[in-house]
Amino acid sequence: MVGKSVLKVQRLEAGEIKKLLNTNDAYTVGVRLYLVYLVALGHSSRKLSELHNISFKQITNWVHRFEEDGVEGLKDKKGRGRRSAMSDGQLNRIKELVLNESPANYGFLSEKWTGPLLAQWIKTEYGLEYQKAQVYNLLEKVGITFEKKAGLVTKV
Repeated sequence: MVGKSVLKVQRLEAGEIKKLLNTNDAYTVGVRLYLVYLVALGHSSRKLSELHNISFKQITNWVHRFEEDGVEGLKDKKGRGRRSAMSDGQLNRIKELVLNESPANYGFLSEKWTGPLLAQWIKTEYGLEYQKAQVYNLLEKVGITFEKKAGLVTKV
């Protein structure tokens, strides 16, 4: 007996797709609005919390924010989160480094910068420890993205 083929996604891994979802503001607001809708239909925030792996308190907060400000209340407010330990000058230095200098100039056995190499350079240069993902976030702040096949790419 031949089994049914399973549909697979090969373009990105599941974790990478989830990251894209989390960076899409329209999707984020849409999910929150849908959960508010389900509460309006009479579903329990505790049950929804279990089904969607989101704390019931967060769902409750979204309902209250929706009641106060409508859809605008479901959007993330800017300026939240921890401030960067890096100054604008340090970030610009990293941008110049990535765009104009080779890792080999700093004793690395590579001709191209990678997240782990930059993390090592930042620790040596500034005494700050960053994980690979955090380094890519710093690069994004200065207009540089990392693509697996192309390496580091400057956004215009």
